[in-house]
Order: sequence, then C-alpha cells, then structure tokens
Amino acid sequence: MKNPISQFRFSRLLVLIIPFWIMPSLVFAHTGADPHNGWLHGFSHPLSGLDHVLAMVAVGLWAAQAHSRIIWLIPLVFVMVMGLGGLLGMITLPIAFAEYGITLSLFVLGTLLACRKHLPLSASIILIGLFALSHGYAHGNEMPQNVSMFPYAAGFMLATMLLHVCGIGLALLFRNFISVSWIRFSGIIIAFYGGFLMIQ
Repeated sequence: MKNPISQFRFSRLLVLIIPFWIMPSLVFAHTGADPHNGWLHGFSHPLSGLDHVLAMVAVGLWAAQAHSRIIWLIPLVFVMVMGLGGLLGMITLPIAFAEYGITLSLFVLGTLLACRKHLPLSASIILIGLFALSHGYAHGNEMPQNVSMFPYAAGFMLATMLLHVCGIGLALLFRNFISVSWIRFSGIIIAFYGGFLMIQ
C-alpha cells in the first residue's frame, strides 16, 4: 500500500517542477512578436539550444548532489559569473575557449554526476565559474543588435536560474521518490552528448 504522505510530497514537488518545463514553450510561442523586446530575446536564448539547456540543468543536478548543504551557492555563482561573460560577449572581446567551454561543461558536469564525484567547494566554484564565463559569452555575443543590453542580460540570467531550479528539483525528485541512480543516468546522457559535440 502506498504511503499517502509520500504521494502528497511527490505531487507537491511535481507542481513546482512542471511550470518550468511548460515555460519554454510559452516563450517560444511569443518569440518574434516584438523584435525589440530585449528581455524576451534574452530569456529565450538559453532555451533555444539543447547544449545550454542540458548544461544549466546539470549545474542544478550537481549542486543538489554534491553540495546539498549550500545547494543555492553554485547556481548563484554560475549566474553572476555568466553575467560577466555576457558583458564580455556584448562588447565582442574575443574569448577563444568559449565554444569549447560550453561543450566541455556538458562532458565534465555529466561525468561528475555519473561518477557521483564531489569536489572541494573552492574547486567547484572555479570550475563552475569557467563554465559560466563560456556560456555567458555565447549569450552576450549572440545578442541582436536592435535590443537593449540590460533587459537582454536580465532575461538570459533569469532563464538560466530557472533551469538551475529545474535541475535541483529533478535531483530532489530522484533522490527522495525514485532512485539516486537516475541522477547518475542523467549524468551519463549529458556527458555522452557533450562528448558527441566535442568530436563534431
């Protein structure tokens, strides 16, 4: 017989996660309605590529798996450093490793998840910071010329944080209601996709 308390907790967690999966489709449905809407362009940009989506979810998964006591620190560091990377991309300061950093972030974060590898906090922050710089640069460098910088940056930073929340929610869902092996399986998929991009 199923525990009604566990079912209630599971349902409540699903209610929190589902809106974040629906939101991207709502954004895409309106993208292009106003070509000068910098916030909308910025918000939709991290959701427009599978590499960005998987990397952002992986950050949330890894934060929940490896740093459960300071679960929000890793995502917050990522978003702040990504904002700096976005600024560098907007002013077109060349960063040669940006594209490699994006694919490498998928492979490394996926591998860490698959192996359940916990790094020291300082090493985690440095690693996340480097990946955030790469992703932020890509967002900033691809900013349309006819949109405002600050709404665009606010949009992609908010979308990124929501994807982090999705990752954290999935990690809690797997850990509390299904099995932690699903986190490792997610890491394998993410690492495989990163490796696939690296050899292209």
